[in-house]
Amino acid sequence: MDNNKEKHPKSKEIEIEFLDSKGKVSKDEKKKTNRLENKIIKQHKEIEELKKKVENFKDDYLRQIAEKENLRKRLEKEKTDHYHFALEEILKEFLTTMDNFERALNSGDNAQDAAGFHKGIEMIYKQLSDIIFKQGVTPIEIEKGKFDPHLHQALLTEETDKVDEMQIVEELQKGYKLHDRLLRPSLVKVAVPRKKN
Repeated sequence: MDNNKEKHPKSKEIEIEFLDSKGKVSKDEKKKTNRLENKIIKQHKEIEELKKKVENFKDDYLRQIAEKENLRKRLEKEKTDHYHFALEEILKEFLTTMDNFERALNSGDNAQDAAGFHKGIEMIYKQLSDIIFKQGVTPIEIEKGKFDPHLHQALLTEETDKVDEMQIVEELQKGYKLHDRLLRPSLVKVAVPRKKN
């Protein structure tokens, strides 16, 4: 019996070896398979994490591109605004000179020498006007005497029964815009409705 007991375990080993040679999976191969499956699962998880990282990098990259584009546009606008409005102070000084020339033109007399003087001032006035208008300055037009507090400054007022709301009756000094921005308001005399007692 003792001999049978010793043979039995050996016969089992022989059976396993025999089965393995017939295509059955051994314990070592199962362990290897499990290790490979775990490795594949781990690699799939790593691939998914890497995909998420790639998506995050892509989102960050697109966001940075959008921010750079917005910055570029903002800088371009600031540059354009600076170009358009950098000359504002010097143009105001030119306008004062133009005002003086305009006053001289309006107060000319009939003398022979005065005609030449008038002609000279007229030429200088035109030359200065051309310089200023080339820079984007335009005079403010008064439309049908309508008073606009954004464009006009009432220097004098006159009460009358002829108007229901403020009306410009005389332009005392021209106003100007620099592109779309107010450079100087027009100084005007306005008629206002008479106050009723």
